[in-house]
Amino acid sequence: MTGELDLEDRRALRRVAGLSTELEDVTEVEYRSLRLERVVLVGVWTDGTAEAAENSLRELALLAETAGSEVLEGLVQRRSRPDPATYIGSGKAAELRDIVIATGADTVICDGELAPSQLRHLEETVQVKVIDRTALILDIFAQHAKSREGKAQVELAQLDYLLPRLRGWGGNLSRQVGGRAAGGVGIGGRGPGETKIELDRRRIRTRMAKLRRQIAEMSKARDTKRGERRRHAVPAVAIAGYTNAGKSSLLNRLTGAGVLVEDALFATLDPTVRRAETPGGRAYTLADTVGFVRHLPHQLVEAFRSTLEEVTDAGLILHVVDGSDPAPEDQLDAVREVLREIGAAEIPEIVVINKADAADDLAIARLQRREPHSVVVSARTGFGIDELRAAIEADLPGLESELRVLVPYDRGDLVAQAHERGDVLKQEHVADGTLLHARVPADLAGELARYEAVTPTA
Repeated sequence: MTGELDLEDRRALRRVAGLSTELEDVTEVEYRSLRLERVVLVGVWTDGTAEAAENSLRELALLAETAGSEVLEGLVQRRSRPDPATYIGSGKAAELRDIVIATGADTVICDGELAPSQLRHLEETVQVKVIDRTALILDIFAQHAKSREGKAQVELAQLDYLLPRLRGWGGNLSRQVGGRAAGGVGIGGRGPGETKIELDRRRIRTRMAKLRRQIAEMSKARDTKRGERRRHAVPAVAIAGYTNAGKSSLLNRLTGAGVLVEDALFATLDPTVRRAETPGGRAYTLADTVGFVRHLPHQLVEAFRSTLEEVTDAGLILHVVDGSDPAPEDQLDAVREVLREIGAAEIPEIVVINKADAADDLAIARLQRREPHSVVVSARTGFGIDELRAAIEADLPGLESELRVLVPYDRGDLVAQAHERGDVLKQEHVADGTLLHARVPADLAGELARYEAVTPTA
């Protein structure tokens, strides 16, 4: 009901303060080969608080800066729902055109996914390029993809997004004609023919099919490594979380992996798997994955499904959240929505509240009340890392059997496996061998069970 919305908010584009990133010193961007694109951001506030709507637009500003643009203005329009024709309404679109002219902007970025018709109508009104949040995130992924698989996944997602948005202009609506020479029709050329836009769509579908085959082939190597880890019963832990929450920093702190760390959204896309050990010496793998974000495009979730299998196959998830963010609860909800989408909602998780050195104490206390099974850390300073390692050791899966055995000295390999793959509670060396009290995986328990736990007499 439109009566639920404040009349003044409905009549005005609400300006979000502090979003302009115009540079006073042009030397700050001398490293760029091209001039920064000048953009105006616009969003539609349909529900929630004004603060939530402004936080969403601030995140869009960070995305725009990561993509290499200069934010000139940020505007929010209060509506019960986005306008089906122009997203913000025809009158506000005309006002937006005036702002674009006044600021000299090249591009308008909308905080939502626009339908092809909305995109076309809004561009016709503002007379500059218009993109939506999905296209912006895809552009960032295209810039940051480094590996062959990552580039193929991003290209597949971009083509999936582009396919329904192809437009026919001028020659694109001309029809293909076969036959002899230019004017002849010949065999196969009679009838209406195929328009160029249909030819483009067919080429895109062919390219998408080829990319899917390539990604399937490239994922075999990761499947083989994952199978080896399963065969050796090495537990897997996955780091998941919001983009720029500090996942790569945490991986470096726990394993010394040396992964790129940068204060930017989606700085790392390719998964990294490293070996780590609990304080008790039990080995496990730690996998860093691509970051999530609010309204993560479904094209990316589908394209990166093979990469996200590192999360779905894990026995434990370290859910990293930025404790210094204005709305960390929203980050948690956004990540869990994606985890549900990929089938990882039931996997046990430890919530890791990162950036404790920059976060407010009251905000951390609020998060700890909301998430009882959580650990507060700072990947930058190392605060809380020992507590996190202990929590990982307590929650690692795969130790189904607890037994007491006397292992002969000539089977020291079994004792070593118990230390590496299990949790040794007590160990004592006696005359006949090693007395071992441990929790171990089922396959190792079968080998150890052959040795009885006999306590030697004095």
